Amino acid sequence: MRIFKKRLNRSMPVTILLFLFLALVGVFMALPLVYAVNNAFKPLDELFIFPPRFFVRNPTLDNFYDLASVMSDSWVPMSRYFFNTILITVFGTGGHIILASMAAYPLAKYKFPGSKGIFQIVVLALMFSPHVTAIPNFMVMSGLGWIDSHLSIIIPAMAFPLGLFLMKQFMEQIPDPMLEAAKIDGASEFRIFWQIVMPNVKPAWLTLLILQFPILWGTDGGTFVYSEELKTLNYALQQITNAGIARAGVGAAVALILMTVPIGMFILSQSNVIETMSSSGMKD
Repeated sequence: MRIFKKRLNRSMPVTILLFLFLALVGVFMALPLVYAVNNAFKPLDELFIFPPRFFVRNPTLDNFYDLASVMSDSWVPMSRYFFNTILITVFGTGGHIILASMAAYPLAKYKFPGSKGIFQIVVLALMFSPHVTAIPNFMVMSGLGWIDSHLSIIIPAMAFPLGLFLMKQFMEQIPDPMLEAAKIDGASEFRIFWQIVMPNVKPAWLTLLILQFPILWGTDGGTFVYSEELKTLNYALQQITNAGIARAGVGAAVALILMTVPIGMFILSQSNVIETMSSSGMKD
């Protein structure tokens, strides 16, 4: 009700100025996306013109035809690269959400010896860049024999510390009487977790989905995957664009393809995030 009253008391000029400001910010943030879309449909003469044009004058699909032609000549089918990318993204993102949620639940709702110390280690892990942990991560994967396999990418993605931290903070907001009432009614811990806790922390795991999905979708395997048949779509498309300026049009098409899936996933998820965040306030 407070927010509703503030909206009523806001003057019309202030509302118009706020709307114009937000519209300008939105347009400014959309410019790179619009430019990338236009570049994907530009012929080569427009891509190399100076000064560069923001909008395409003579749209063409030649860049996508050239990309399909190049990929058809590869000894590894393009469908294989797609499969590897989807496999890593789905299992890495889904496993991360489930593992982080199951680990955060006892830390948020149970007090046991060492719980605070474990959480402090998780918070400390947030301070380290992935570049800092790259060598220890490689040594662990090598010791487990997972180098040159998808497990070397999926398993570390599941242990992303931000997920556990975020899920714990959200789970702490769930009223304890709600869980105690479920236990009195005979619900098991597993049922409480899946049917009560997880639906109430929907904003958290949707946020993790938005954060983790683009990272795994854009991975190229790094120093963990060496076999060509295990490489991802991003790696294959990078090899195409590394051929030089002759592949500039193909590179523009590649950039559009790589950004389409994460953007589409974000558009589908953001409405649910906003809706659940606006209705997730709970009090004892």
